[in-house]
Amino acid sequence: MPARALQFLQRWLITTLAVLVAANVVNGIRYDSLTALLVASLLLGFLTAFARPLLLVLSLPLLVFSLGLFILVINALLLWFVGSLVRGFHVAGFWPAFWGALVISVVSTVAGLFLGTGPHMKVKTRTGSPRDRDGGGGPVIDV
Repeated sequence: MPARALQFLQRWLITTLAVLVAANVVNGIRYDSLTALLVASLLLGFLTAFARPLLLVLSLPLLVFSLGLFILVINALLLWFVGSLVRGFHVAGFWPAFWGALVISVVSTVAGLFLGTGPHMKVKTRTGSPRDRDGGGGPVIDV
């Protein structure tokens, strides 16, 4: 399987796990079948990848004013929108969507860190120049 396809499946499964946790933790978010959950998480992933960057640019003044907390509102609106599009996946209103988006963000971040798909640091080794005292073979942290 190509690496991109494997990475896509891994992210989709993380999103599905996060939406499953949100549906079990937050009152007002529920799904009728596993198929509805899978379709909802797939659609949420696509909207997060394609529509969210546009929404972030359009809401830039609000993001700056709220010190980035408006991102939770954008995520909640996307989750609420998915609930209105996918038959069998229900989001009762804005506040369940808000708390669900918060749970999804936390679970996705933690799962991504454990599975190695989240943000991480790369350690590189460089070759030293003649002016380096220690030979220059030490690690370089690239963030």
